[in-house]
Amino acid sequence: MDTIQILLLIVLVLSTIFLAIIGIQLVFVLRELRGILKTVRKVTQGFETVSTGLEQGLGEVGGFINGIKTVMKIVDLSNRSKNE
Repeated sequence: MDTIQILLLIVLVLSTIFLAIIGIQLVFVLRELRGILKTVRKVTQGFETVSTGLEQGLGEVGGFINGIKTVMKIVDLSNRSKNE
């Protein structure tokens, strides 16, 4: 074999080995990324649950305040009718 052919064969073999190693590393990185995305999804679902509960709680507080306003109006009207 000629010297150039031997050098080309060595370069080709080394390139193949490096690309195989890079491919394996890429698989590991993608697996780790998948795990991270699963964790992020769980966290966002937790925030969604908390925000839904908070929204319902604030709605109930608003209803309670409206009820108090209504009671105050009734008390005010009864006081006005007693004064007249």
